[in-house]
Amino acid sequence: MKRILALSVLIITGLACSNEDKNKPNYGVTSTEEKKEKSDLMKKATTFFQPISSVTYEDIPAEKVELGKKLYNDKRLSKNNTISCNSCHQLNNFGVDNLSTSPGDSEELGDRNSPSTFYAFLHTSQFWDGRAVDVEEQASMPILNPIEHGIPDEEYLVQKLSDIEEYQNLFASVFKKDKEPITFKNITNAIGAFERKLYATSKFDEYLDGDENALSTKEKKGLQAFIDNQCITCHTGVALGGHMKQKFGLFGDYWELTGSEKIDTGLHQVTGKESDKYIFKVPSLRNIEKTYPYFHDGSVKDLAEAVKIMGKLQSNKDISDEDLDLIITFLKTLTADIDENLKS
Repeated sequence: MKRILALSVLIITGLACSNEDKNKPNYGVTSTEEKKEKSDLMKKATTFFQPISSVTYEDIPAEKVELGKKLYNDKRLSKNNTISCNSCHQLNNFGVDNLSTSPGDSEELGDRNSPSTFYAFLHTSQFWDGRAVDVEEQASMPILNPIEHGIPDEEYLVQKLSDIEEYQNLFASVFKKDKEPITFKNITNAIGAFERKLYATSKFDEYLDGDENALSTKEKKGLQAFIDNQCITCHTGVALGGHMKQKFGLFGDYWELTGSEKIDTGLHQVTGKESDKYIFKVPSLRNIEKTYPYFHDGSVKDLAEAVKIMGKLQSNKDISDEDLDLIITFLKTLTADIDENLKS
């Protein structure tokens, strides 16, 4: 009888413990199936995206970076000494000015939105139409643009900086082998060297590097929604964009949904080819929550609206409100600020 009673107690206790375990909160303990889902998502993610740690960086001398930073922030690189690279690509504001289009040296507005300089060196081309091959070439064009920096020609800027003793010493120190250290090419080369340091590690990078806990459950669902809604058609790689050109408006006229005041034909303005009409470089999505307003003309300020427009125009999809919320949650994991030492 005692054995029967003892066995009964064990059974009842076991059942009670089993029920108690079911009611306990799950403090990070996951089932085998949940672990499999996470692993599958990470495997899928690393197929489409790469972390910032995967990039091989060239060894740039610190003094060259410092010279580039000084030039980037110097308003004397404009004809009337009113704007610098930092005026439109603000280091304290994720590399943008949050304006639809930016005023130049003469206060005239440019035609296109100023994209962020953060992570720009990862792109395979520069500008909305991709007309520059790298950040060094990109740095040269606004300087000589009459609406932007307004410098009349290369020699004008070379002479202007050559008259400044501090620059005489800095360029001589950085470009030791050059008989004439202050050249237009060296000016833009130094600015490019500085811009190649404008990157940081985001939560999503930590996830791609193998940390399953770097993203919350909702953020992971957002990543899945991003993939499921075909955003990965264009936004992949280290920069989640910046590596290809695409027609803006595969399934409609972009200006009808963006409310654009001007119809910009994109790459067509450079090549004159009919086939290049409305072709633009696909922008990077890094820091996208901070780099509004969106699109080549800064016509849309709200990120959710921009995502919905992209879904409709590029994939012919009406993204659900639930998926939209999840995608925005995921996109915020791409936010990362540069080191404070690069800002001042």
